[in-house]
Amino acid sequence: MARVERPLFDLVLAHTGGNQLKAAEILGLNRNTLRKKLADLGIAQRKRRAGREDRALDGDD
Repeated sequence: MARVERPLFDLVLAHTGGNQLKAAEILGLNRNTLRKKLADLGIAQRKRRAGREDRALDGDD
């Protein structure tokens, strides 16, 4: 099963730009179920706040 799920999850996550909620909707899964499957398959889950690192570099102090 992992041989099928891993490439599918990789593809869907790439399509959604890593958005797990959208990926779960496409796959017909609950977000928490998707997160558990990602962890079981060893697929990294990125927690990122968009733009945060960019703001740190913007300062003209």
